[in-house]
Amino acid sequence: MQQAANGTVEQNGVSATANGAGEPSSSGLQNGSSSFGGMTNGDGASNGDLSSPKIMDRTNHDIVRLIGQHLRTIGLNRTADMLMQESGCRLDHPTAAKFRQHVMDGDWNKADNDLLELKGLLENSTQSLVEMRFLIMEQKYLEHLEDGSVMDALQVLRHELTPLQHNTARVHTLSSFMMCSGQDELRARADWKGKGLESRTILMEKLQHYLPPTIMLPPKRLYSLLCQAVELQKTRCPYHNSQCEDGLIDVSLLVDHLCSKDEFPCETVQVLNDHCDEVWFCRFSPDGLKLATGSKDNTVIIWDVDPETLTCSVKKTLDGHSYGVAYLSWSPDGSYLIACGPEDCPEVWVWNVDTGDILCKVTNNTEDSLTSCSWHKDGKKFVTGGTRGQFYQCDLEGTVVDSWDGVRVNCLWCRNDGKSILAADTHHRIRNYCFEFPQDSNVRIQEDHPVMAFTVNKADRLALLNVATQGVHLWDIQDRCLVRKFQGVTQGHFTIHSCFGGVNEEFVSSGSEDNKVYIWHIKQEIPIATLEGHTRTVNCVSWNPVYHEMLASVSDDNSVRIWGPSQKYRRTKSKPSLTEDSSSSNGSSGAWHEMIS
Repeated sequence: MQQAANGTVEQNGVSATANGAGEPSSSGLQNGSSSFGGMTNGDGASNGDLSSPKIMDRTNHDIVRLIGQHLRTIGLNRTADMLMQESGCRLDHPTAAKFRQHVMDGDWNKADNDLLELKGLLENSTQSLVEMRFLIMEQKYLEHLEDGSVMDALQVLRHELTPLQHNTARVHTLSSFMMCSGQDELRARADWKGKGLESRTILMEKLQHYLPPTIMLPPKRLYSLLCQAVELQKTRCPYHNSQCEDGLIDVSLLVDHLCSKDEFPCETVQVLNDHCDEVWFCRFSPDGLKLATGSKDNTVIIWDVDPETLTCSVKKTLDGHSYGVAYLSWSPDGSYLIACGPEDCPEVWVWNVDTGDILCKVTNNTEDSLTSCSWHKDGKKFVTGGTRGQFYQCDLEGTVVDSWDGVRVNCLWCRNDGKSILAADTHHRIRNYCFEFPQDSNVRIQEDHPVMAFTVNKADRLALLNVATQGVHLWDIQDRCLVRKFQGVTQGHFTIHSCFGGVNEEFVSSGSEDNKVYIWHIKQEIPIATLEGHTRTVNCVSWNPVYHEMLASVSDDNSVRIWGPSQKYRRTKSKPSLTEDSSSSNGSSGAWHEMIS
């Protein structure tokens, strides 16, 4: 019930004076916003326990309607009726309510007549009326077919659907359903639930989209609003890093959503000291079940990842790299691993990870410098290059199939189209190259200082740059604009590698020359976490692409650190029994149990 501008109160589409003494007016509420009156006796006093209808503002009026709709959805019809009666609100316009009932009863002729009454209430009424009538006649046609009334279905097709001259392709498809051999084939080909409540409910939800909300609320409107609110809270939560089901499953509506920092990878789970010199690079495999680390000690160590405990154990050690290992790249299927050295290294090694054998070596010239690499998305070719002007495309036999002279490369990245390669060069820029059509494109990204390293997110849209003396910058590749400069990290002229990570890659992490690991939310410039533990420069970080609560970092202190949630949110190894080998190395197998949080 709403207070009118002239001091009258509107009830049931009729206006009466506030004190009840005036004569009724014939004016009604517009667009279904009128109200049911309360139950009163002759002198206006309330009967029974129901008070007279309340005067409510627009917001409260809408809230009551939303609650009433939800009560009906969950089957509390009498409660919804009492709410509408006591509040003086009306859930739907009478004609719309009648229309709904006729659709749910399958009374198609009456539903068609109701459309004429609703026409004046529709936006773009002529076109909307045609589309709504088409949906109704389509349902009528399918129900006749399922009942075996082929002639009735044919009449609907010829005299009710075709004259609408709407969606002719769909009409042709509907006509082909007459050849169906039975109900199952009809339902499968029409992608239809069959005659009955379920298909009619789906039809009604489609029809409701044409009706203004003042006439009939959109289906499950309160539920939709709550889902939107929860999703918004998740996007604003700085530590939200879990894949949740859509909707309101396992969600409390009594408090705002806020993840604890303890659930975020901020605590050291494991320290791996198997390298005997500075560790320069690390990267998880695409399936998240292996970690590769490269070191100045000339070795690559492949670690097995235990996703239950977020710990690592040595799988293989790949040695023989005489210049050290400064960069690694996994093939898309995780079968092969490319290893590059520092600036003086003229060769690239491709390893078979499962066997530990060398698949091939790329050595074109002893004067080359091959310090970076990247796989094409098909896993059949890769590119490599360095700061002395070498830029090669190679096959799995190590043969240089294409080359680009004079491009001094700091870092490379193959794009998702399987053809283009982004390359950071010594002119502080990132350009796009394509060996299929040997020409470089316009400058994609231009910085004022050297781009030491960069990476690109899975969507192939955002690039994360480590810029000498500047830190970590986020660029939009498509729009060619600088999105954000992340604060806190310390970077001079050493090569430091950052990464995207977390669910939907909503986080950014980087090492730093102040011995720390920094983590930012992609929408914030200020770090949300600073991880301490390393004692020298942190050269590289890698976020597990599958098990998003796991992060790895490597440092000049010769160590690899695995980061995870606090202990109460992760699994830990139980005490070994007397029969177990207590001398097992870090991450070795044992009995595991889940800590109860």
